[in-house]
Amino acid sequence: MMGSMTHDVPVTQARAQLAELINRVVYGGEQVVLTRHGKPLVALVSAADLQRLRDLDAQQEDQVISTVSSVGPGSSATGERHRFGIAAEHRGPQPGDRRP
Repeated sequence: MMGSMTHDVPVTQARAQLAELINRVVYGGEQVVLTRHGKPLVALVSAADLQRLRDLDAQQEDQVISTVSSVGPGSSATGERHRFGIAAEHRGPQPGDRRP
C-alpha cells in the first residue's frame, strides 16, 4: 500500500510479537519487514496485498507473452537484411566449390 508506515523488526523480537505484528499488517495497513542482523529478510503482507502482487505478476507476464507473440513470424532473415540494407550473406559451401 502506498503511504503505509514501514517498521523493521528483528526476527528475535517478532517471535514474541507475532500476533501484534499480524494485526498491524492486516488491520493497520502497516508494512512490517523482519530483519536479521539489521538486514531485511522477509516482509509480512496481508493476504489481499499478496493477491494484488500475484495479479500484477500475472499481468506483467501476459504483457511479455503478448509482446513476444506480436514479433513472431512477421520477421525473417531476408526481411531484416532488406530492412537494414544488408546486401551480403553467408551461404556456406556450395556444390562445386573448391577449397584449398
